[in-house]
Amino acid sequence: MSPKRRVSYFMHENAQVQPPQAEFKPYIASETQMKELTPRAIILGCIFGVLFGAATVYLALKAGLTVSASIPVAVLAMSIGSKFFKTTILENNIVQTTASAGESIASGVVFTLPGFLFLSVTNGESVGAGFFNYWTIFTLAALGGMLGTLMMVPLRRSLIVKEHGNLPYPEGTACGSVLIAGEKGGDFAKTAYLGLAVAIAFAIGQRILHLIAETPKFVTEQTNKFFPSATVAGEITPEYLGVGYIVGFKIAGTLVAGGVLAWLGLIPLLASLVPADTIAAQLVKLGNLANLQTAGGPGDWNPTTHTFANTADAIYRAYIRQIGAGAVACGGFMTLMKTIPTIVSSFKESLGALKDKSAQESISRTERDLSMKVVLFGSLALVVLMMAMPQIPGDSLLQKLLIGILVVIFGFFFVTVSSRIVGLIGSSSNPVSGMTIATLMATSLVFIGFGMSGHVYEPMVLVVGGIVCIAAANGGATSQDLKTGYIIGATPRAQQICLFIGCIVSSLVIGLTVQLLDVPTPDMAAQGIQHAIGSAKFSAPQGTLMATLIKGMLSFNLDWNFVMVGIFLALTMELCGVNALNFSVGAYLPLSTTLPIFAGGVVKKLVEVRAKMKGETTEDDELGQGSLFATGLVAGGALAGVIVALLCIPEPIYAWLQTISVEHSLVSALGPKGYELLGVGFFVLMAAVLFKTATKKNPQLPKPPETVVE
Repeated sequence: MSPKRRVSYFMHENAQVQPPQAEFKPYIASETQMKELTPRAIILGCIFGVLFGAATVYLALKAGLTVSASIPVAVLAMSIGSKFFKTTILENNIVQTTASAGESIASGVVFTLPGFLFLSVTNGESVGAGFFNYWTIFTLAALGGMLGTLMMVPLRRSLIVKEHGNLPYPEGTACGSVLIAGEKGGDFAKTAYLGLAVAIAFAIGQRILHLIAETPKFVTEQTNKFFPSATVAGEITPEYLGVGYIVGFKIAGTLVAGGVLAWLGLIPLLASLVPADTIAAQLVKLGNLANLQTAGGPGDWNPTTHTFANTADAIYRAYIRQIGAGAVACGGFMTLMKTIPTIVSSFKESLGALKDKSAQESISRTERDLSMKVVLFGSLALVVLMMAMPQIPGDSLLQKLLIGILVVIFGFFFVTVSSRIVGLIGSSSNPVSGMTIATLMATSLVFIGFGMSGHVYEPMVLVVGGIVCIAAANGGATSQDLKTGYIIGATPRAQQICLFIGCIVSSLVIGLTVQLLDVPTPDMAAQGIQHAIGSAKFSAPQGTLMATLIKGMLSFNLDWNFVMVGIFLALTMELCGVNALNFSVGAYLPLSTTLPIFAGGVVKKLVEVRAKMKGETTEDDELGQGSLFATGLVAGGALAGVIVALLCIPEPIYAWLQTISVEHSLVSALGPKGYELLGVGFFVLMAAVLFKTATKKNPQLPKPPETVVE
């Protein structure tokens, strides 16, 4: 019989972190032998990783937002794995560890690699369009994922073990709580499944039957003398409602505030002052419109009447996105600057861990990492692969060698930073975009220093930024997984191996998902749209931002006047005590995206106010009934979106879906505005269900500190 084990973990984000007063004892003792790295655990983890990876691709392309999959996968692993496959707690940990790689890699891929489509245009297409293919996406995703995992091997002891009492790693700790409370897993999963079912039902009604309007909007006329082209719109989807509830009222409010300024302040102002021909000329300069004599483009330019059908959209594409890009870049840098002390200390710890030979000797199962030889030779192999693979841009081996060296240097640096930051504030607040922007600008300066300027080098810079972004995102997620393993007594080596497997498998499907979602529908193809990514359907805001920065840096042709407005807008928000990065992202995204997210934040606020008025304890941010239901909404809505997008690719199926749509009948009966109000009514009903679920009594987790393992 094993002796008593003390389990230390933190259930709430405001929990006080206490330094360990004695040697930490995991839930499962190091001498205990238990099934862990088994085929069934890896296969189940790969399945979840594929599902959540595909959902993350869809959500990130739509809104530029992601939600951590660690908590829901841990819940599902406990409910499905334990019930149907009789998996052990260590196997369930392998399931959630393997699956987390898919979600983190997907976010890094979508935030950067669509930028290939938005680089400088030559001969009618982007210079990076040829690299936006399945094998390049798969290659970069796999390389970035493996780099993030490799770099966390030497960092585990310094950040996870030695800093156990100082770095709580919120998601990792919560996952450990869920896994330890295995007997409660079914109750938690029931709520998540309910949210999944509601989201899928809503999505069927909205995206297949068209019973529910997708984007109700109100736009003032361009001829309005006082408030021209002001727009209030909302893409009322379950995933946005769920995201808003998860991020909370404060973040959702800051996001929508940026959108309010852009769509109800800046756009009406510019619509009053800037002639339509000037707006169209700016769109031509940006490559969004062929020329002033050609109809179409953002806002549907009419060269005969010299007007736009949608002036607000034209101004947004011509000016607001550049202002937003400057604001996001500045907000990202300020977020990064705040973490300089963390960067310096974590860098010192990492170098110290590499020099500590005794730390490399495994003395027990729970301290057994992959060998440092794997890290060193693995990093060298990544550089060699980048030099040899045709998917990596570059005209010579020296250029590809430069890419490989920059990737490893920036990769190690920002994986270290990412791990330390998520240990303090969690993966959801990890400023990966700021790190990527810093990488892109630093890489651009290195290229300029070598005389490599101009549009031909843009894809090379994006490759460096893309791989580092994926590595930093995966490094942060890997840190949470290793924290979970440390708490429950997992074998680090087993986790690191399954992370490599998860990286490869998820990358195979993520690349396919991106390619499938990029296929335009027949209606889009008829309008001459070649890529769904970059259109109104999948705006890919981060990818556009990265491409804009690269083009401006390498060609010395960035519209600094608009970018500077964004920079000082972000500075103003920061001086006012507002999170500049969140506000800037809101200004960059369409209001139709941030408004329904804000609705989810409002529901979360109402739940908290009700709990306070009744003297009840506010639900745990990750494990509460409302959060689990919202997670189901996000997963269900995003997965339904992927499925519908796939169904729209074959023309016969797309044509059949058009025949079962009830939109025309409802518009005829209710009128256009009545049809939109009907959709708003369904959205409010879904929000009411979320509120009702969140106010139910929450299943209680067992309360440590003492847990006995027989």
